[in-house]
Amino acid sequence: MRAVRISIAVAAVAVASTLVATAPADAHTTRKTSPATTVLTTAIGAPFNLDVRHGRILVADGAGQIGAVEADGSVSTVVGDVPGASGIATSRNGKSMAYTTSVVEGETTITASGLVITGPKGTIQVDTLAYEQANNPDGAIQYGVTNPDSCVTNTLTNAGFPVSYTGAIDSHAYSVAAYHGGWVVADAGANALLRVSRSGKVSTLAVLPAHPTAITQAAADAFGLDACAVGVTYAFESVPTDVEVGPDGFLYVTTLPGGPEDASLGARGKVFRVNPYSGRAVAIASGLLGATNLAFSRGGLYVTELFAGKVSLIRHGRVSSFLELPGALAVEAGPRGDLYVATGIYGPPSVVRVQTGGRGWRH
Repeated sequence: MRAVRISIAVAAVAVASTLVATAPADAHTTRKTSPATTVLTTAIGAPFNLDVRHGRILVADGAGQIGAVEADGSVSTVVGDVPGASGIATSRNGKSMAYTTSVVEGETTITASGLVITGPKGTIQVDTLAYEQANNPDGAIQYGVTNPDSCVTNTLTNAGFPVSYTGAIDSHAYSVAAYHGGWVVADAGANALLRVSRSGKVSTLAVLPAHPTAITQAAADAFGLDACAVGVTYAFESVPTDVEVGPDGFLYVTTLPGGPEDASLGARGKVFRVNPYSGRAVAIASGLLGATNLAFSRGGLYVTELFAGKVSLIRHGRVSSFLELPGALAVEAGPRGDLYVATGIYGPPSVVRVQTGGRGWRH
């Protein structure tokens, strides 16, 4: 169950206009027990993704644009009127760019979703919702509870949880990465990675596995479930929020757990390593509270934990806290190994540069 459908994106689209700053804040740096940080801009609304390449810092701003962070802290419009902007990537040679869009009806229903590719040959519009309607990649995956008895069925139904179901028709093109001359889209509605060719042809690269969670007594109390639900395993959806190409050529994906995305059922976010040839996805880290974005830098894998308000470092499957940063939403690696972190939604909107190898700081 995706209780509030990747709620961070939908909520931001609705309120982004109230979040946009009118002027950049003065840059400041801190060098104590944490990595050195510099605020580059606050003139943004809902910075879901960054692209740091070819001398530019691009922001996919849920306020409705693809913007570029300027040296004076302002943000110039690269592409305007982009509904539901959440993903941005540029090709390795810098000649092409791709960004995701979505149109929300009401609070949760996405009526249009896709990828826009711009380059030397013009603009290509890719309709991921149409692909989902024709193929439904996770349509064979079973979610909810297997063989529930009548007590479990009744208590889950009364609490608003679907008891047992398979993947529904749903597309939310959320993040995008350049890959082998084309693109890979993390579709948070389809629960899948989609491969998009340079010409705009779509195919399924991988489907994320279900996310099983045992219902604890605390969870039952929190949601008003009867005692018969305690100990029952509920298979939630794995909702991909970001995709990056790792140094080994495999794809790495952050996921939010379907259902409550916050801490009400515990820290359940994961990072998957996906074989781009077989589509096999293996979880390499778990226990993350709101895993919304990831980046590789200086041999480390960094993940934003939105609901924990921090950036974490993952090495050899072990997760450690790297930087406390309220509203940490997106992270990207820069050309010299520094990190660029966007904050917003549950913290003041900003883009911050973080020195991963600065003086006075060691991993």
